[in-house]
Parts: sequence; C-alpha cells; structure tokens
Amino acid sequence: MKTELKEEHAIVLDFLPNGYPFDARPMHMKTPIAQAIGKEHFILLELVPKKGQFLQPYQEVYMGIGKRDHIHHIIGKIAIDKLTQTAKLELEIVVKDIVIKNEQRFVHFFNNAGPINTRRHQLELLPGIGKKHMWEILEKRKEKPFENFDDIKTRVKLMPNPETTIIKRIMAELEEQDRYRLFVGT
Repeated sequence: MKTELKEEHAIVLDFLPNGYPFDARPMHMKTPIAQAIGKEHFILLELVPKKGQFLQPYQEVYMGIGKRDHIHHIIGKIAIDKLTQTAKLELEIVVKDIVIKNEQRFVHFFNNAGPINTRRHQLELLPGIGKKHMWEILEKRKEKPFENFDDIKTRVKLMPNPETTIIKRIMAELEEQDRYRLFVGT
C-alpha cells in the first residue's frame, strides 16, 4: 500500500478572495481559495484560508498538524491545468526559488541517484543528460561527492546548468509528462 505524502509548508501561487469566478454559487456562499505548491514534495494544493486572512503570492503558509495561522483547511490536490493563469505564471518562479534555497537536497540527488532498471538511470531522466553525461557524473562523484551546483558544473564537462535541469524536470513532472517521478509527490 502506498503511503500518502503530506506537505507541512506551502508557497501561495494565487489567492482568490471571492473564490473561483466560474463558481455558479451566489456570492455569499463562495469561499476564498488559495492555490499553492508544497515545499517538500511539490504537490499542487487548493487551500481555504481562515476567515479574514488575505494571502499574498509567494507567502509561505503552514498547513501541517497543529495550530495553523493562515489556513483553515485543505480542499485537496489540484491538477496543473486547473491552476489560474496567475498561478501558472508564478509556478516556475516559485519552483526555481525552492530549488535555490534547497540546493543541498538536489546536490544530494546527484550524489546518490541510482539505476531505475538495467537499462536506465535516474540521472538520465533529467533533461539534457544522456548516457555520456551520466557516466561522467558517476565517475566524478566516485572520486569525490559533489558539494554544490557550481562544483557539478566545473567538474563535469559541457554539463547543462544543474539548477535549470532540476527545474525543468520538476515542471515536466508537474505536467505529468513522464511516468517516473524523481521530485514531485503524487
């Protein structure tokens, strides 16, 4: 049985103080909605803020177990095509910000990525990394583990920017373009 991933913190992508405009209910019945992305597993979520709370894009909110300051409850996961236009525009910027702030987590991925099966490796799932780059990364990390993104760029010849590569992979996973998931939870 698959364990469900839970997010503790999320970053607001868009806030709709009057709910969705296409919601057919009368105005007094609509609830404010916040569209957000989880910081740990990049899960897209629909949240309902507490009464009187006005959330801003890029605002970090706590939604774990315990006292929540801004969020009343979580409606659930949301598909990328259900995001508002504003949320879609903010999504890549927020993902980039999360990747930059958690650089060690992604460098750890480069240092510890393993094979998926006998023919494919996790590193090959990253855009711009084929067999040659994969073998070079494996050799270089065997000599000494990578310390940061700059270390990866300098030690691996003609390596595409690792930060951009990770961001592109996360965006592809959010758009469900591949069956394999490296960073985005389900």
